Amino acid sequence: MTELSNGDLEVHLEAFQRGTVDLIERSQLVRLLDESLRIDRPLRVKFGMDPSSPDLHLGHAVQLMKLRDLQLLGHRILLIVGDFTAMIGDPSGRNKLRPQLAREEIERNLETYKAQAGAVLDMDRTEVWNNSEWFARMGFEDVLKLAGRMTVARMIERDTFQERMKTKEPIGIHEFLYPLAQGWDSVQIHCDAELGGSDQLFNLLVGRQLQEQEQQAPQVCFTLPLINGLDGRKMSKSYDNAIGLQDEPEEMFGKVMSIEDGVMESWFTLLTRLPQEEIAALLAGHPRRAKARLAQEITAFFHGLPAARAASEAFDRQFKDGELPERIPERGWPGAERELPLANLLHLLEMVPSTSEARRVVQQGGVRLDGEVCPDPTAAVQRPRGELLVQIGKRRYVLVRGQEESTS
Repeated sequence: MTELSNGDLEVHLEAFQRGTVDLIERSQLVRLLDESLRIDRPLRVKFGMDPSSPDLHLGHAVQLMKLRDLQLLGHRILLIVGDFTAMIGDPSGRNKLRPQLAREEIERNLETYKAQAGAVLDMDRTEVWNNSEWFARMGFEDVLKLAGRMTVARMIERDTFQERMKTKEPIGIHEFLYPLAQGWDSVQIHCDAELGGSDQLFNLLVGRQLQEQEQQAPQVCFTLPLINGLDGRKMSKSYDNAIGLQDEPEEMFGKVMSIEDGVMESWFTLLTRLPQEEIAALLAGHPRRAKARLAQEITAFFHGLPAARAASEAFDRQFKDGELPERIPERGWPGAERELPLANLLHLLEMVPSTSEARRVVQQGGVRLDGEVCPDPTAAVQRPRGELLVQIGKRRYVLVRGQEESTS
């Protein structure tokens, strides 16, 4: 029985190309696919994930769904869990020195990564590697030899480093090792192609260079765009703007409904597998109907169609008819003080990641107390005698009960 499920070169090429930003080199990919189909040898496609946080979100799903397409066609997915490189910290897209993660934190995050990736990929048909398998065996002499394969002039060509040098932000020497380490992963597993976000192109090209130095065939490099989160910035758990893969159906549906209209085409292409003709027809119609279809497609992928339809109906009841959600988290008053500044209260209730983020959403008019907009982040909020409904935007609610002390 053939491993590759479809022998049409154009079908395989389209699976690689859909939504891509970079493809280096296309002609090489065509040759690889032609040979792959001729001798029935799946391509080995690498994707690296650093366990820098415990949860995955739709930004990660963009890459994982691409890998799923290739896996369904019979290609071999090589998932590199960067338990070693996470201790360096990927400088991609960073304008500041990135803090290094402790081994204990990495181990905690690792526990959830494979399970969450398994919501998209068939993990029984996925090779999973921890790159500590080879890096933990390297001595300082080996590190020096690896560092000697790249010049400083070449390293600082990277856009991220250029920007940080202009603004006089510090760059740690250890950060120069990250692209080399990621590239060395490619040498170790002999991959044919590597997928990454558009901010990863430099790292992917380093892998291509190192493979050539090791007399291996250089990998094809292809990247996908980074998607923005709910506040217009890059989707990230640290910005509290992400849609988590483990979000409940109603929460996932509602968050997708809150994205900007202008990103719908990209999200349809990257996070659904609707034909481009159908996407174009949806976008030519009413934006609200298009977004509802997008929210349903994404929610159905992770939770099933019945749950997605139920989430859609709940959303309509809440926002068309003005109803509150059926399930609102409840918390006791967070602390012994009789009153708290609004920004502090939001942070203590864990509705925002920081008081600075709380001030931002309050000043933008996004916070309501018992249905009334409160625009002052310093406003003193009294501990309620009964209950206080705290709301951020259209999705985040907490019912604060005054008579209870928080145990958090």
